[in-house]
Amino acid sequence: MSVDRNPGTELDCERIYRVRVNTQSVLHRSNTLLQLKEPHTLWKCAWLLRGVSCIDLTTLSGDDTPSNVHRLCLKAVHPIRDDLLQRMDMHHKGVTTAAVCVYPSRVADAVKSLKAANSSLPVASVATGFPAGQTPLETRLQEVRMAVADGASEIDVVINRTLALTGQWEVMYDELHQFRAACGEAHMKTILAVGDLNSFSCVYRASMVAMMAGSDFIKTSTGKETVNATYPVAIVMARAIRDYFLFTGYKVSANQGTAAHHTHTNLCETCVCLCVGGLQTSGGGSVQLRSLCVGSASLKKSWDMIG
Repeated sequence: MSVDRNPGTELDCERIYRVRVNTQSVLHRSNTLLQLKEPHTLWKCAWLLRGVSCIDLTTLSGDDTPSNVHRLCLKAVHPIRDDLLQRMDMHHKGVTTAAVCVYPSRVADAVKSLKAANSSLPVASVATGFPAGQTPLETRLQEVRMAVADGASEIDVVINRTLALTGQWEVMYDELHQFRAACGEAHMKTILAVGDLNSFSCVYRASMVAMMAGSDFIKTSTGKETVNATYPVAIVMARAIRDYFLFTGYKVSANQGTAAHHTHTNLCETCVCLCVGGLQTSGGGSVQLRSLCVGSASLKKSWDMIG
């Protein structure tokens, strides 16, 4: 992976509690962004292609098998049909997804499939009692160690929401710090499960604690909550990332789960405008570009400019 590691900092509770999120301002900002015109076809196509390259293509089902994981890996290596890439003159860009994400027990299958496909795509694994995070700490740590040992280069950990809801930030920081140590050289993505948190201020504080503990990415949700990624939450998390960058110099990336292409393009622009290092999206399918195909040097220029 090319993302620089976030070394983390000491827990600064004073900084965490200093911020109060103005809900009405966040909602107003969100509505303003929603009213912006969509980019024209050329830029939309470039954003969607760039979005494909940021997807963690994921399967987290109870019926996952080695064959399912193998098919997912093949789709990750070739997410866009060759004829569409040819029409856009983007076939030489090597468009792939960012990673493949599976359960710890399927990491070895994914590593094997990608190796057979002669692909260097990284394998990400959920862990730490995904999605609830309610298992004993040592069990969660062992999941991380197992996934890393089987070849995962990114670990997606979930916070214990009870700790965030009850303001036990020191305990949450300590758990995440231990997860980070167990990851070793693997990157750590912390899932906040914002649909389970009770306020924007709680989302902001959870974001800051996760980054202080050494998270390389923070993500909105597991996909299992009733509410997952929303514009207001994306704004709050992006602001936390900017604040963390301003006082540490380290750039953490945001990860939003979204399926609709218009949502993806708007969230990308939102995060770029708020000085976020990048937006990662996850999902089980590929983005459809059939109706947006254009073939020109301008598309390649747009692709390079938003990279």
